[in-house]
Amino acid sequence: MAYELYYWDGIQGRGEFVRLALEEAGAEYVDIVREPGRGTGAMFDIIGSEHEPHIPFAPPFLKDGEVIIPHVANILLYLGPKLGLAPGDESLRYVANGLQLTVTDFVAEVHDTHHPIDLSRYYEEQKQEAKARSAAFIRERIPKYLGYFERVLRQNPKGTDHVVGGTLTYVDLSLFQVIEGLTYAFPKAMAKRKADYPLLLALHDTVAKRPNIARYLASPRRLAFNEDGIFRHYPELDGTE
Repeated sequence: MAYELYYWDGIQGRGEFVRLALEEAGAEYVDIVREPGRGTGAMFDIIGSEHEPHIPFAPPFLKDGEVIIPHVANILLYLGPKLGLAPGDESLRYVANGLQLTVTDFVAEVHDTHHPIDLSRYYEEQKQEAKARSAAFIRERIPKYLGYFERVLRQNPKGTDHVVGGTLTYVDLSLFQVIEGLTYAFPKAMAKRKADYPLLLALHDTVAKRPNIARYLASPRRLAFNEDGIFRHYPELDGTE
């Protein structure tokens, strides 16, 4: 039975972290909202259900038969062992989950660079606040997070090819997406920092060349970054430190 992924259409967003794992593993899945005749109605049927005992708060969520799993890190914790994308050592699976939760925190901060005041207001209504937030993000938060992940890679007892353990995990895929997104959103700021994170950038390049990922990136299933998603490129927010 195919996995069912529920997320907004038209953007990569948080759902992309799950898609990358499914695509790398060659897993059978259906991106429900993108299916003809389904749309967001299928997603809200579950979120707004008066009968489903374990309703998710918001997308993304994954449906595996009768099981519904919400939240990116939670979904990947569930999928990782099934897809061969989690460490074999059970204790390291929790290390991987902790790293993924840190990615979740980072992605939330990325989102807040363009919506620092009010999620219900357009970016154009909070541009000045966004400039201040982005300047602080570029100056302090990018080095804080990327420096941490670079150090984790450098100190991995199994070598610097992967962030946890000695084989590819979903965290490696997620860090690929983080670098992709930051490079799109803040190209000038990221260009200045490339030399600071050689291991992360090498990991990014290695993931991009993996056969299943390369095919996915070249396919129409991989939506382009745009200014409706989490990683948005507004030139006035880039390099404002």
